[in-house]
Amino acid sequence: MLMMPRKVKHRKIHRGGAIRGTVSRGDKVSFGSFGLKAMSGGLISARQIEAARRAMTRYIQRGGKVWIRIFPDKPMTKSGDETPMGKGKGSVDHYVSKVRPGKVMFEMDGVEREVAKRAMELAAYKLNVKTKFIEKEEK
Repeated sequence: MLMMPRKVKHRKIHRGGAIRGTVSRGDKVSFGSFGLKAMSGGLISARQIEAARRAMTRYIQRGGKVWIRIFPDKPMTKSGDETPMGKGKGSVDHYVSKVRPGKVMFEMDGVEREVAKRAMELAAYKLNVKTKFIEKEEK
């Protein structure tokens, strides 16, 4: 089931420029014990998020819990093929999540470290940003 907003204020939005800066919030593991942190910025589509989630849940086999800390709320438009110039902006094609470096995208708990690491590795192959496996810092 692909993630997408139920209702949006504006159907089409500006694409925006380059993804600059690092995150100040959402840069630590808060729900689980292990996390997958983005080390580079980029746009991650709802399909990629779903593929990563499937890869993780299939590997951990009904054990543990997975949290998804990103949500695809940015609509991306696409004009039809062979559409002449000047016919307006295309219709919404899919939704993406804007990810900045340092953002914890996925979290996991209830499994051993090695299992979590391998599951996150499999998920990382599905994403188009550089990632790093992290653990919760004990206080």
